[in-house]
Amino acid sequence: MKTINLEHAKKLLPIGAKVRFYPIDGDAGYEDTVVCSEPWELGSGQIVIKVEGRSGGVNVDHLWLSPSVVIGGHIPYPVHDGRKRMDGKTYLPDAKGNLVPIEAVKPQNALEDETVRKIIGYAKALSDQISRFKEHTFDDIGDFEAILAQEYDAKFGGKKGNKTLMTHDGLYKVSVQVADNIDFGPELQIAKGLLDECLTEWAADARPELRAIVTRAFNTDKAGQINRSEIFMLLRLDISDPRWVKAMKAIRDAMRIVGSKTYVRCHERSTSDGRWEPITIDLAKA
Repeated sequence: MKTINLEHAKKLLPIGAKVRFYPIDGDAGYEDTVVCSEPWELGSGQIVIKVEGRSGGVNVDHLWLSPSVVIGGHIPYPVHDGRKRMDGKTYLPDAKGNLVPIEAVKPQNALEDETVRKIIGYAKALSDQISRFKEHTFDDIGDFEAILAQEYDAKFGGKKGNKTLMTHDGLYKVSVQVADNIDFGPELQIAKGLLDECLTEWAADARPELRAIVTRAFNTDKAGQINRSEIFMLLRLDISDPRWVKAMKAIRDAMRIVGSKTYVRCHERSTSDGRWEPITIDLAKA
């Protein structure tokens, strides 16, 4: 946790807080434990605290809040400094596992190593915070729905579990959306054969953009998956040729729901009739 004062330690480490105790400072090994006393300050200025499984007080510099505990997102996750200490000497292993004496590592390489580890520490802490936010959000919504169910003996939400909760002043809302994961069965190849027949017969009369849509729809992407958005675009086209109609039916029959994913989206606006603005959690859009 590194050099926090007594007041800070009291806020971060209340009795019952789950922590990780690192017996050797900077070492990768740790023990999961729980705080069982308030911290106190020794004459030397060192801050210590009692944890389960250890007699006496342990230095708070050897403690780290468990990943399940999030305090404002400002404390980085502990990332090992990568150094190996042997016989009084310090080494920084390279990518091949060779032990390179720390004094032989170029200053810019050592700085790059430290910078990446620092960023990774904050990234892992933020990732855990987002996971905990999602968990708490669903818990809070679940508790709210349970109260409603008790009151009205009915479920809250729309089709497939979609729902929107809003503040009384209409300035904030939380939306829960359930999206199906769709895959396609062997009927899709039947559809492709029928579409190929149509395009071959229509030949010169087939619009270039229509031929392009069909081609893109059945071309696989880098992951080997068909282009779903183009497949759905085919379904929106109004073409009366019997073979085309049969092909669209084959595509619909090929669709299979293989799972679903639930999304939480938060929005805000400055006035009750203003435009909704998303509260960004996506790093790429922040």
